[in-house]
Amino acid sequence: MGSLAAADEPLPQLKYPQPRRDDGIVDDYHGVLVPDPYRWMEQLDLEEVKEFVDAQASVADAVLSACGHRGRLRGQLTALFDHPRFRAPFKRGGNYFYFHNPGLRPHGALYVHHGLDGGDPSVLLDPNAFSEDGTVSLGMVGISDAGDHLAYGTSASGSDWVTIRVMRVSDREHLPDTLSWVKFSRIAWTCDGLGFFYSRFPAPRDGQVLDSGIKTDVNLNHEVYYHFLGTDQSQDVLCWRDPDHPKYIYIPEVTEDGKYVILSVSETSDPVNKLYYCDLSALPHGMEGMKGTHGMLPFVKLVDKFEACYSLIANDGTEFTFLTNKDAPRYKLSRVNVDEPESWTDVLPEDEKAVLESACAVHGDKLLVNYLSDVKYVLQMRSLVTGELLHNIPIDIGTVNGITGRRVDSEVFIEFASFLTPGLIYRCDVSTEVPEMNVYREISVPGFDRNEFEAKQVFYPSKDGTKIPMFIICKKNLNLNGSHPALLFGYGGFGMSVTPQFSVARVVLMRHLGFVTCVANIRGGGEYGEEWHRAGSLANKHNCFDDFIAAGEFLLSAGYTNPARLCIEGASNGGLLVAACLNQRPDLFGCALAHVGVMDMLRFHKFTIGRAWTCDFGCSENEEDFHWLINVRRPWEKGDDDDPRHHRGWGAAGQYPPTMLLTADHDDRVVPSHTLKFLATMQHVLRAGAEGSPQTNPIIARIERKSGHGCGRPTQKIIDEAADRYAFAAKVMGVSWID
Repeated sequence: MGSLAAADEPLPQLKYPQPRRDDGIVDDYHGVLVPDPYRWMEQLDLEEVKEFVDAQASVADAVLSACGHRGRLRGQLTALFDHPRFRAPFKRGGNYFYFHNPGLRPHGALYVHHGLDGGDPSVLLDPNAFSEDGTVSLGMVGISDAGDHLAYGTSASGSDWVTIRVMRVSDREHLPDTLSWVKFSRIAWTCDGLGFFYSRFPAPRDGQVLDSGIKTDVNLNHEVYYHFLGTDQSQDVLCWRDPDHPKYIYIPEVTEDGKYVILSVSETSDPVNKLYYCDLSALPHGMEGMKGTHGMLPFVKLVDKFEACYSLIANDGTEFTFLTNKDAPRYKLSRVNVDEPESWTDVLPEDEKAVLESACAVHGDKLLVNYLSDVKYVLQMRSLVTGELLHNIPIDIGTVNGITGRRVDSEVFIEFASFLTPGLIYRCDVSTEVPEMNVYREISVPGFDRNEFEAKQVFYPSKDGTKIPMFIICKKNLNLNGSHPALLFGYGGFGMSVTPQFSVARVVLMRHLGFVTCVANIRGGGEYGEEWHRAGSLANKHNCFDDFIAAGEFLLSAGYTNPARLCIEGASNGGLLVAACLNQRPDLFGCALAHVGVMDMLRFHKFTIGRAWTCDFGCSENEEDFHWLINVRRPWEKGDDDDPRHHRGWGAAGQYPPTMLLTADHDDRVVPSHTLKFLATMQHVLRAGAEGSPQTNPIIARIERKSGHGCGRPTQKIIDEAADRYAFAAKVMGVSWID
């Protein structure tokens, strides 16, 4: 069945760096003194920080070089990744556009096809030509309505900063247009094809350029511009800004009829926004008449309170239909005539149980609506006019990842995947009385047989009795004797739902290391609507940690695994989740993998877009919030007993489980200082590597170079990181390889 092959070889004796502690840095939070001895690590360009990163990389390299399954994992991951991948086509001006990666290319390329039933598709834009090492990726695309121009944004080293360029589709000729300092934007073409709206921040006054390294300053004063093709960015028309509200973020969108531009206005990551609109047809000379003027567009504030979320679905003249959670935590469709802005009517009321995830207007007055019911998708065809159910559209248990289609189109493409389905793209004719769903493309992974595995959903009780759903994916006919390695993943934040997706890494872990893989849909997410989100945010954030810990306890009690073989994993807000649970119950886990985590809960709002997360976390500048944020104690701080080993959550060995923290040097969303400070603190407080310290389990960091928060990573970096972190987990949990 397998061999230990280096699994029994001990890890090297680790000597950790001893970074400088500045004991003079002590902050007073509402009368509570909090030291911050590693504050200097926030200055990422300091030579001292670079030396610390290099020293930690050496420690990680020493550990990883002793992980015997690393090469095998990389080989199996590479073999399974080497399969053709496609995204759903979308149509503009008679042309179809789609993304495709034949296998191991760093990035998928954008193809154009002149009619799907004839001729050969051709590459329109290949991001693999942007850089030799694949670290420049495609961040956004926008095709003009006529399908004759492509505007696209590139991102270097995974940064959120984007540079927009323009290409003519017919001959692949690039225009001179280059737009910088773009971030949190959309490319929104006007229907005349003369140009597009986009959002950006002001250029730094010190003359910085985008490729001069990571920038951690707070992002303020977002602005909306209109760019005319063939002109310099300095001539772009300033359409909207609001100096009185420097934290606002603006996302422009042009209605399908081309008559209006809509601004979605947000201040945090909360699912609430204001809504402004401008009637472009009422401008005396269109956008061209705005050239050279100093006046902004005459936006009308349709919704001017942060009270609910509003997403545009369609409009017929002055009548607009929105997806909203206004008085509907599971969302609904509402309609308003902008000439009578106080009069809203519900087109599709809130469902009693299911969450209305999305709606897409197609073929005139039809709607494809997508519900989430117990974390399973339900697809329906409804009337845009009345909301009436026309047809249920049968799909397997899984996730609808996208629907492409417009009201002018009679065909729609639906992208689907599940834990055991790599991908299906359906082509649906919605002009017929009963929609016809035909498989347009099926993504096949050579060597993967779904019949080897099973996926099931369970519901387990959390600490307060709330039933939490969890998916468990594993080999069929598993003997529940508590011996299996298990990987438990969670997120639980910002109303984001974690739904079934295919994962090459998950298949490799199940097949060759015998893992049980689990996804816990804990509170804080959006799986049951806004109430589920609120139940895991702000003062209720502890519910996320309780839910995740309860998931681990369920896996033990049900016989799937044991504490020495239970690995927990999460990224971003999920990295925070892993770190918090690690602090509260180090005895419950055999390994922890925390990616790009939000770790500095008292200062996260001071960097880049961190201020937008106060909606879920709170802010240390507010006294009540501060006490939520500081209220995570280490296990030995949970009682009056001076012996830490007597406290629940503190294992008999008196140490934390093996831990790998993952970050990237160009992550300008959750900046690397979160991980660096947490790493240094863990190693110092636990006396890791010190003579006589009970902390003999490794506490290491994998710090990716020329990479960011996760978006736009080339295929090889994805493979290498997965091989490293899972080889580490297998090594420290004593997992054998299965051929």
